[in-house]
Amino acid sequence: MQANAQALYWGLGVNHLSKSLWFLFTFFVIAFLTLPLLLVVLFSFNASALTSLPLTGLTLGWYRTLLANQSFWPALRASLVIGAVVALCSVVIGTLAAIGLVRSRQRWAGAVMTALMAPMMIPSLIIGIALLSYFVRFLQFPLGLPTVIMSQLVIVVPFVVAIVFARLSAFDWSLVESARDLGASSWEAFMTITLPIIQPTVIGAGLMALAISLDDFIITFFTIGSGNTLPTMVWGMVRTSLDPSINAMATLLILLSIGSTALALAISKYRG
Repeated sequence: MQANAQALYWGLGVNHLSKSLWFLFTFFVIAFLTLPLLLVVLFSFNASALTSLPLTGLTLGWYRTLLANQSFWPALRASLVIGAVVALCSVVIGTLAAIGLVRSRQRWAGAVMTALMAPMMIPSLIIGIALLSYFVRFLQFPLGLPTVIMSQLVIVVPFVVAIVFARLSAFDWSLVESARDLGASSWEAFMTITLPIIQPTVIGAGLMALAISLDDFIITFFTIGSGNTLPTMVWGMVRTSLDPSINAMATLLILLSIGSTALALAISKYRG
């Protein structure tokens, strides 16, 4: 009995130590990932032009400098236009594709889903170079906002398809069949039955697409030609100067990306 008690006590001690070590490991990983973002936000309010601690004071001057920058507003406008068009198009394409895949044979749907997920696994650098060559050499299409939108759809649509497909996998299709039996057309059944039920998921997928579009740099860099979006403008400013207003712009990008992603997850209740 004494030996069993000692073994139990030892096991409980090891289990407690294991949990503590996992907690510390998780804490350090989260700190390692979030600390750079927190420093960017913190230095955007620093009164000194030097990005170093301790802070010399708090100010909104770098935000005023950013807003006074004549290049900021065209870049912001381009980012919002691209993001809005990409989100809308990806939602339409992704939702229709997800419905078609759910209603198809399982083996066929699995093969198509695997093909659609390929852009999510291929490095963005390779996709950007491939799209640049495709537009310039093969199509001889001038680079600009249209090429950026088409290029971003390549990487955004798979996310939308995956989110909507996961929701439709548990959809009760007998509701649609009942509507069809009562005389509704396919379009009427979709608009009155299917879409209202999956609407939160569709909206969430659209916001997720918006976040991905706003944050994209590599593919946009290769396909935009002249002009800038916010990420490419940040890259240009980093290469030419160490203006602390870069921290202010990075903070705005963080807020836009995290805000739209958090809202998308809350609306769609998507858990991966």
